[in-house]
Amino acid sequence: MIFDATPEVLEKTEIKTQLNDNNQIILFNDEVNTFDHVINTLIKVCNHDSIQAEQCALLVHYKGKCSVKTGHYKELEPKCTALLDAGLSAEIH
Repeated sequence: MIFDATPEVLEKTEIKTQLNDNNQIILFNDEVNTFDHVINTLIKVCNHDSIQAEQCALLVHYKGKCSVKTGHYKELEPKCTALLDAGLSAEIH
């Protein structure tokens, strides 16, 4: 039996990923943004309180990345876009 990863199979996997609530926005470290900008953006976009936003900023700085929000893909997509629009590096996983 030969396995063929057809687009249909890949599309179904992608849709399943988008429907579950285990997606997360991963914020990545960069050498451009200040701690204050990252913290303020997390408060505004992800509805973090100041302590949570500061802890995420520190984790990103020291570990290189941090999960800043979890949930359904459709809920995370506009938040991730807002983070990107603010100049931060983020992806949904």
